[in-house]
Amino acid sequence: MFGKLFGRGGERPAADPHVLPAPRRQKNGMYTLRALGDARVLALVEAADAGDWDAVKGALAPFDLGRDHRVLGELAVLDGVQDWIGRAVAEEKEHRAAALLISGARHITWGWEARTAELAVNVTRDQWRVFHERLEIAEEHLLQAAELRPEWVTPWRQLLTSGRGMSLDSAVNRTRRDAALRRDPLDLETHLEWVSQLQPRWGGEPGQALAFAQEAASRAPEGHRLGCVIAMAYIEEWVESDRGDYLHTDEIRAQLREAADYSILHPAYVWRPGWQQDFNMFAMALSLAGERHTVRRVFQTLDGAYTKWPWTYFAEPEKQFAQRHRRT
Repeated sequence: MFGKLFGRGGERPAADPHVLPAPRRQKNGMYTLRALGDARVLALVEAADAGDWDAVKGALAPFDLGRDHRVLGELAVLDGVQDWIGRAVAEEKEHRAAALLISGARHITWGWEARTAELAVNVTRDQWRVFHERLEIAEEHLLQAAELRPEWVTPWRQLLTSGRGMSLDSAVNRTRRDAALRRDPLDLETHLEWVSQLQPRWGGEPGQALAFAQEAASRAPEGHRLGCVIAMAYIEEWVESDRGDYLHTDEIRAQLREAADYSILHPAYVWRPGWQQDFNMFAMALSLAGERHTVRRVFQTLDGAYTKWPWTYFAEPEKQFAQRHRRT
């Protein structure tokens, strides 16, 4: 009874007063998740979109912005936040750390928007200049936020991304990683960012990221979302390989099944706003591996809910999600 009540064992959670109704689905049955599928997050996003700092502070009340990376991420990707967050940083006293954190996270995303996803050789001098200007602001604000709220994890996780963009010394980024993991040794987002940094395209060695992910996941308790680091490590392996069938081995399929069963499909998994992102990671990894059984449970639980990341590794992410969903 309790498993069904709380949506355990891979079943979707029971009715939650904060869950947003699914929007109109496309013909293929999918829809893009909005505001983590949560009405409270939607209120936060709408307040930020309107540039209403007082309303943003009120909407943040149910969340711990110092630990909830997904809620912070909704603000970081919102165009226009950069137009008003500077005033909040300058004028706010009681919640200045939150203003600094939001500003830092937004300036990182805004910086990458200026740089674009092009290869470094194709980025213009002016794009590099704007990129670094915005990352420098992000660094300043995030370090201030970390100083004001030393218990927070999110500033250190964000500093890993800005440090990668600014090509800081690897020792600096390891120090930032360690700072985040001292505050939460099982923090998934910090591990995911480090998996990215260990890729050969960012100076890592082949196999290094996967070994890091496997060691990290081995320390996680049953039902912990840190198991998603295995899914993303294999997705990154696939990206680096440039071979569509790279993950098509019995060993990899078995590892992914085990990781999913131990984390997102385990009865102890905790359903929080944005849980669909965890399931999308496994949906992509399992489908890339040609797995046919566990992937069906993952897609059935998602019930058409698509998150842009990590599918943006594909040229046509929505089309890939829909096709792989249909195959199950």
